[in-house]
Amino acid sequence: MVAIQEVARRSGLPEATLRYYERIGLIAPVPRDENSGHRRYDPDTVRTIEALACLRTAGLGIDDMRAYLRELSDAPDAARRQRELFEKHAAQIADQIETLRSRRRYLDAKVLLWGSRERGDRAAEERAIDEVTRAASELR
Repeated sequence: MVAIQEVARRSGLPEATLRYYERIGLIAPVPRDENSGHRRYDPDTVRTIEALACLRTAGLGIDDMRAYLRELSDAPDAARRQRELFEKHAAQIADQIETLRSRRRYLDAKVLLWGSRERGDRAAEERAIDEVTRAASELR
């Protein structure tokens, strides 16, 4: 049995999050030490919490974490639903990456623009304006 401080250290989740996950039923009620009243986590619960920590870091919300835990079985339909869950999140991350790339292109173009103005290079400034315009259109 492991104390909450150790589970927090191992999972990277704050103690408050561990208590919250218990309160909302994401993890089962955690037994308490008879003498101190402190939570004592069994190895299976610790493994579940470590998995939840990874899911949280990957960007899954509480509802999807619940779905993940519900589908932990060997049934073929469970495997399909798990795959779909992770495909959905992978697609969301891919969209976010593309959005970040567009933002980066815009910011890089602005750096070129202001750098050319700083140097007084009109030809470079004109090219940078074109690049800023193209990058800005991607943001919309």
